[in-house]
Amino acid sequence: MTTIVPIGPDFIALQVRDLAASRKFYLETFGFEASAHCPPGAVIFKTEPIALALREPLRALPDTGPLGVGMVLWIACADADALHDLIVQRGGTILGPLADGPFGRFFVAADPDGYAITFHTARS
Repeated sequence: MTTIVPIGPDFIALQVRDLAASRKFYLETFGFEASAHCPPGAVIFKTEPIALALREPLRALPDTGPLGVGMVLWIACADADALHDLIVQRGGTILGPLADGPFGRFFVAADPDGYAITFHTARS
């Protein structure tokens, strides 16, 4: 008998209140690059090995307060210290300062909807 088990994350999409504003923030403040092909109501970023997207809500979201409470999303980057400084320079909000952790150097930044995004230096 074959056991059926989940393999692991393959695609991550965050539902946002204002897709245009969040798209602009992720491009201009966090520095993501958008894919050329995005379905209506969503923006997909060029991330590896798992695609990250923002999308219009599938059902109503709360009008206020942070989204994603209880969810932790780690995004690898080439240099957490440099990205931290760039996000600060671009006016982004840092929720957790640079520190050394289980996956290397990291910090936590907020997006417009209050999602806490953890950026960490990717291991070679």
